[in-house]
Amino acid sequence: MTRDSRDLLYGSVDMLVLRALAWEPMHGYAIASWIDQRTDGVLTIEDAALYKALHRLERQGRVDGEWGVTEGNRRAKFYRLTAAGRRTLREETVAWRAYADAVQRILEPA
Repeated sequence: MTRDSRDLLYGSVDMLVLRALAWEPMHGYAIASWIDQRTDGVLTIEDAALYKALHRLERQGRVDGEWGVTEGNRRAKFYRLTAAGRRTLREETVAWRAYADAVQRILEPA
C-alpha cells in the first residue's frame, strides 16, 4: 500500500473498527484479522493505530470493553458496539459512500 493510501486508511479506521464490531464483540487481534481478511490483505491496520482507535471509541461511548478469554485461552479485552456506535456507523457509512461515489465520478473518463 502506498503512503497516500495509508493516510486514507487511517482517516477511516474508526469506521472500519465499528463495522467489524457490528458482527459481534471482538478483541483487537480479531478486529485486525477481520479487516485484513475482508479486504484480502489490502487494508492492514497496525496495532498502535487500532488500539488508539479502540480507546478513542471507548472514551466517546461508541464501544464498550469487557475483559474475557480468547479462543486460545488468553486474556483480552472484548469490544462491542453501543447504541451510539451503531448510530455513528450508520452515519459514517452514508458519508463514506457519498464520498466514494463522488471520487468515482471524478476518476471515470469524461
